Amino acid sequence: MSDTSFDVLIIGSGPGGYVTAIRAAQLGFKTAIIERDHLGGICLNWGCIPTKALLRSAEVYHYMQHAKDYGLSAEKVGYDAKAVVQRSRGVSKRLNDGVGYLMKKNKVSVIWGEAMIDAPGKVTVKASKTEAPKGTLGPGSYQAKHIIVATGARPRVLPGLEPDKKLVWTYFEAMVPEKMPKSLLVVGSGAIGVEFASFYRAFGAEVTIVELLPQILPVEDTEIAAFARKAFEKQGIKILTGAKVTKLDKKADSVTATIDDGKTTQTLTVDRVISAVGVVGNIENLGLEKVGVKTDRGIVVTDQFSRTNVPGIYAIGDVAGPPMLAHKAEHEGVICIEAIKGMKVHPMDKSLIPGCTYCSPQIASVGVTEQAAREKKLDVRVGRFPFAANGKAIALGEDQGMVKVIFDKKTGQLLGAHMVGAEVTELIQGYVVAMNLETTEEELMHTVFPHPTLSEMMKEAVLDAYGRVLNA
Repeated sequence: MSDTSFDVLIIGSGPGGYVTAIRAAQLGFKTAIIERDHLGGICLNWGCIPTKALLRSAEVYHYMQHAKDYGLSAEKVGYDAKAVVQRSRGVSKRLNDGVGYLMKKNKVSVIWGEAMIDAPGKVTVKASKTEAPKGTLGPGSYQAKHIIVATGARPRVLPGLEPDKKLVWTYFEAMVPEKMPKSLLVVGSGAIGVEFASFYRAFGAEVTIVELLPQILPVEDTEIAAFARKAFEKQGIKILTGAKVTKLDKKADSVTATIDDGKTTQTLTVDRVISAVGVVGNIENLGLEKVGVKTDRGIVVTDQFSRTNVPGIYAIGDVAGPPMLAHKAEHEGVICIEAIKGMKVHPMDKSLIPGCTYCSPQIASVGVTEQAAREKKLDVRVGRFPFAANGKAIALGEDQGMVKVIFDKKTGQLLGAHMVGAEVTELIQGYVVAMNLETTEEELMHTVFPHPTLSEMMKEAVLDAYGRVLNA
């Protein structure tokens, strides 16, 4: 094959795209990945990774301010906004470079430019606005038996809330502030919204969250979301639910928002507004319509193995629909390429994909919520365990939180697990493994958890569901 002919062409180098490329190379496919902006996609450059770097700075700053709580002293505690941002960008660059290294290591060709599918098996690449890194292939016509679309998503824009990069931000601008705003309005209380609310509040901004639905963190268990709301409000974050922003009046360096909760209308003037009302798949300008690929409400329609209705064209990750998470994209891509290879693969069970939100306190969940289980008329047992009764949590000075589990009363099957508190994003995987292995409540209760750890709460919550809790 020439440098223009491949077995697999992947459009987009985010977590889904580059992981799929590596797995394809491992399976012996001649593989190329097409990218127009930056290796690693949104996740590594403008999403998951840099936001966690920002939130880590906020967390350390919080601890410095509360040094006395740990018997320590820290005087004249302050921060340098530019340095905080620079650290975050440095973390992203390190991982971006790492993706480039992985492509070379696995002999995956990188084609730099804008991709357009001309027909099944044929892609034209035009020059990108972004300068091509050294060692990449350039514009031209390329062929491949298999084309995988992994183009990710972008911030959703609502009428009247259009970002202008100065006063009204998306997560792009919110990640690289030139200075910290003194006041901030966050529209939307999903993961992106509450993470930025936590970050800016930690650095002293007056933060208000507006959520259209009656509950913040709408996809989370009601009890967990209520706990989180109280924690946010205790930190000084103002929260308006069942409300919407109907108008934005922009001044030179401030924005006045009109907020309607269905009963009353109020105005709020802030330095900046962050629009965090979700994301939408990047399906445009790829030639999908021309070749007849079916789309529905902004996403590519696929089957359980990521195949579209057009043979030889596939879609993975955000562009293929929710949950729009990096780890879902990665696993989806591996399943897709292994199915192409003819291997025996299991379709992904989306109900077993964990969700993590890195606000303060952290939130993590997997499986059904209690309300969803009851709406399905399931006979369930619910167990809870508070951080306040866990020795490690108290020792850490992190005694506010909760672990909640939901079991099928008849079979003992773990249906869902929901957590709020310190480091729960690291703990949730224990329940994910248990659910994937179809572990029962009896097996969990006979598992020895190390002491003293936060993970002990996971067992105690299970025990609580069966009336056997020991430490609360």
